[in-house]
Amino acid sequence: MKNLNRSYYNPPFSHIYVEREVAEDPETKRMLAQFPQAEVIDIDHYKDVFCRSRQDYVRQHAAQNLILAAKHGELLYPGAPVCQNFGNEHFYYTSCVMNCVFDCEYCYLKGMYPSANLVVFVNLEDIFAEVEKRLDAHPVYLCVSYDTDLLALEHLTGYAARWIEFVRRMNTGGQRLRIELRTKGTGGSLWQTVRPEAGVICAFTISPQQVIDAYEHGTASLAGRLAGAEAAMEQGFSVRLCFDPMIYCSDWKKHYDAMFAQVCGTLDLEKLADVSVGTFRISQDYLKKMRKNEPDSAVVQFPYQNDGGVYHYPTALMEEMEQYMTEKLAAYLPAERIFQWKE
Repeated sequence: MKNLNRSYYNPPFSHIYVEREVAEDPETKRMLAQFPQAEVIDIDHYKDVFCRSRQDYVRQHAAQNLILAAKHGELLYPGAPVCQNFGNEHFYYTSCVMNCVFDCEYCYLKGMYPSANLVVFVNLEDIFAEVEKRLDAHPVYLCVSYDTDLLALEHLTGYAARWIEFVRRMNTGGQRLRIELRTKGTGGSLWQTVRPEAGVICAFTISPQQVIDAYEHGTASLAGRLAGAEAAMEQGFSVRLCFDPMIYCSDWKKHYDAMFAQVCGTLDLEKLADVSVGTFRISQDYLKKMRKNEPDSAVVQFPYQNDGGVYHYPTALMEEMEQYMTEKLAAYLPAERIFQWKE
């Protein structure tokens, strides 16, 4: 078994802001205990800090602070049009954590959020309760780590393990709930410490090392991600590989060829639950803000094509890249296990 204990999450958190509502919550106290040197500041509402005007997301990310809060209002959201539903009719996502410790240049969070600070909502049980209500009406497919990387934060929050146990409880007597845990990390020791559950899909975003080095700062290497996927599969977890987003770069075919050879040399693709393929795309509103904040980023400043408010690579390039990857995967997997994003 490969050693996956390297920690990709290691922020110092010099300041931790705590909503007065959750100050006495056991989860708040447990997380605060991990940072005895941090200055703890009481606040009324997380937005008082998170939504301050004139914040610089890019610079702030280098010195993230932590905010502990309670989530109210809408707890589940319909799946976004730019995201894949993998054939699931009732597709939702939830945000039990906002923002990510990784620093991918092309991340839509940089265009969506005014702040790079990390917000952890400690009232996870309220989100569980909302999911249970939806399950009374129909099955649910839920993405729980779109607005963060829960696996990278597992030793802070423990939320991935709690989600897995919640799915196990909800699916007693039959599968009603499926969740996706997506990561650009390794998953660390989770695969050895939590029993696998059929309703949990562990999804690893796979990129060429060239793309990781250039744009996915702080994330696990390609070898690390594949080792994590291998460990998860060995322990009985359902694993999805996401060749999504594919990122254009000079000599992209050469780099994606090398990546795919490394994938095939590490994993038995026939044992995967499924795979997804898609090139980079993003809301025009998010990209506008990102371009202002990251004038020197090649991936952000690329001359994308705008169709209906969604920026993507020029159609010919987009189709060439996606067809290239889909054809490679088709040699190992049947068509029904290869999901390609469509507008």
